[in-house]
Amino acid sequence: MGCCNRRCGLLAGAVFGAALAILGGILIPVGDQIIQSTVEQEARIVPGTTAYENWISSAAFVYRQMWLFDVQNALDVVELGAAPVVKERGPYTYKVRYLAKSNITAHNDAVSFLLPNGAIFEPDMSVGSEDDLVTTVNLAVAVSEPCLSVLPPLWVYIRAPTPSSRKNGTSSWNILMKITNSSLFQRRSVREILWGYQDPMLKNTTLGVFYPYNGTFDGYYTVNTGQDDISRVAMIERWQGESKLSFWNDTYCDTLNGTDASSFPPFVDKNKPIYFFSSDICRSVSSTFRETKDLWGIEVYRYVLPPSTFASPSINPDNKCFCTETLVSRNCSMAGVLDVGPCRGGAPAYISLPHFLHGSDYLRQDVHGLNPSEENHFTYLDIEPITGFTLSFAKRLQVNMMYGPSNVISVLKHVKKYTVFPIVWLNETATLDEATAERIKAELFSRINLLENVQMSLIGIGAAIFALCLVAYFCVRC
Repeated sequence: MGCCNRRCGLLAGAVFGAALAILGGILIPVGDQIIQSTVEQEARIVPGTTAYENWISSAAFVYRQMWLFDVQNALDVVELGAAPVVKERGPYTYKVRYLAKSNITAHNDAVSFLLPNGAIFEPDMSVGSEDDLVTTVNLAVAVSEPCLSVLPPLWVYIRAPTPSSRKNGTSSWNILMKITNSSLFQRRSVREILWGYQDPMLKNTTLGVFYPYNGTFDGYYTVNTGQDDISRVAMIERWQGESKLSFWNDTYCDTLNGTDASSFPPFVDKNKPIYFFSSDICRSVSSTFRETKDLWGIEVYRYVLPPSTFASPSINPDNKCFCTETLVSRNCSMAGVLDVGPCRGGAPAYISLPHFLHGSDYLRQDVHGLNPSEENHFTYLDIEPITGFTLSFAKRLQVNMMYGPSNVISVLKHVKKYTVFPIVWLNETATLDEATAERIKAELFSRINLLENVQMSLIGIGAAIFALCLVAYFCVRC
């Protein structure tokens, strides 16, 4: 009788263990729903959520390192038509994007805001000072007609002016250059080149690669909060009040597609590209998954810009509408460079990856001293896949200006070809620090991990009890 009771008790224990294991299994889909609900709740851009706290003011400062290209043979280029030889100078590092979003206004399931621009020089993170002198292309020579307040430069002649305007404008332009001792190249401080200077040829006109910057804003942006549809969270609905761009005269190229890259909808699928809009290049781009990385114990997906981003239309037909002229682009065959003149007042300004990475070979043959490196010059985003938060990134771009041959402008008479000249390349980065990583893990991932641990523990304990009771049952039975 006692033996029978023991067997019954062991069988009951086995049944109990099996029940625990089954319960743990049942909790998996239930737990997944709880996890999804928790993440979706915290990923919405509404006050009180984790996403909103990180969105309104990033915990990590954004730093912009900049390397300027110093021309070593300016005289030979002007007098002999030699190809320019450049030497990289820098980095000169600035803290940017340190100001919180402003003018935040809610509209139903969307929110509008401005991104304040500001730059603070960081001498301890720089190699050299802002007073360092660099020889670079004369912006007044390269600048386009809409930016001039006095006389038309080279870009006007490319557009075939009348003979009388060519004669009068050229004569006045050459005289002005001679009076001000100006040439194709100029030697100025890093501060002047980047942030602006009064040009002697263009009185009351300030020129600079990033001028104006401090005290200006990017936006307005209007983005979806995810309140009604979490798959649309952070998606840009309007920029500068418009639902599409107006630079490219094409439905595809003028599409505002994706987020601003600071975050993406949760539950990122690495098998699909992600999209984001960059006002720096006046267009939306895609990014593809490369690898999984570890950031302070958090698994992130690394996404990179594919080589096709700035590819020629013959390689990437989607880029056809970004080619707006045929002279410099050699009938739209040039790869690796985006003409941003349409969104920069018509200026002959071009954006590329640093050192013309993935660009046409002749770009590096026309300017000597460039050494593109995939490791040092590619752009990436590190995204936490559950929440869609971007926890680290490096945006690497190069700003270029164009100059070309002219039979009438004296300093261009010996120039042999249209040249896309690199002025500066930048590495804009931000990364999650350890303290913030620990806070995110504690606030969000700890709840997810707890639920997963409960599921696995119930399955494990139940399976163990079931196995032990069965073994003991058969031992007693024997």
